[in-house]
Amino acid sequence: MKIGFIGLGNVGAKLAGSLLRNGFDLTVRDLNDAMVREFVDRGAASAVSPKEMAQKVDLIITCLPSPVICASVMENENGIIAGLSKGKIWLEMSTTDAVEVVRLADTVESKGARAMDCPVSGGCHRAATGNISIFAGGDRQIFERVLPVLTTMGRRILHTGPIGSASVLKVVTNYLATVHLTALTEALAVAQKADMDMNITYEAIRISSGNSFVHETESQVILNGSRDINFTMDLVVKDIGLFDRLAQVNNVPVEISPLVLKIFKDGRDRYGSREFSPNIIKRLEEACGIRILGTGFPAEITDDEPEAAGYEVKPR
Repeated sequence: MKIGFIGLGNVGAKLAGSLLRNGFDLTVRDLNDAMVREFVDRGAASAVSPKEMAQKVDLIITCLPSPVICASVMENENGIIAGLSKGKIWLEMSTTDAVEVVRLADTVESKGARAMDCPVSGGCHRAATGNISIFAGGDRQIFERVLPVLTTMGRRILHTGPIGSASVLKVVTNYLATVHLTALTEALAVAQKADMDMNITYEAIRISSGNSFVHETESQVILNGSRDINFTMDLVVKDIGLFDRLAQVNNVPVEISPLVLKIFKDGRDRYGSREFSPNIIKRLEEACGIRILGTGFPAEITDDEPEAAGYEVKPR
């Protein structure tokens, strides 16, 4: 199977790297020419346009920063849809709006091609080792066709139902992760002001009922001071905005997500859209006149799980 991959950003480059490392016939495209050259030097091909890529490959993957950018890559004159034909498959691996992915999928299928939304979850460090989780929404037959590709890029693969369902669940899980991060910044700030040792505080949370995946990853880079989790303020605002709209469309009177969205919009405005998201803690550091740090924590998170073949997760 010939695979095309558009979007070699923080996550996309790692997903595409897993495909290349495992011997897939890969063509790449990105606005970052240096990143494209790096992949070409490692054995990938490149394409001059999304349309050309779609014409050349059997399966085309997009992993892009926003629904607007994805729509442009799909629908412009030299976009993916212009190059699709019967039998080809589009996988949308971006974090996007479920309604938008369904809309684009309808256009893809009008060309005789098929579509799935396959967002990932688990952090850039797990994407790098092929151990990230992948949600996959779409027809079961198409899911089974692309499963060998998904199990190369990810460890735990969940078929979530029809097209769009994976994007809903991705937005839900990203919302939960952001709530955990926001709560952790407050917990760490209060502990520091209460004269707690921050290394001991980290361990107390880790072995308690207050622990979370976010604590075991993002709290470490907060306490190191790097705050480098390869995820930025603008992406958090986008993701929580998607969750907030999802709640509104479904008439759920949520109270936490509007507040979290307000906090991160303020963080984006204060520190810049490309500031690392864990640096939302700076709002509290500045308000309290403190610097929240520990000792011996890593500057970035690496995956300590060895790369292994992925598998389908079966719901109860």
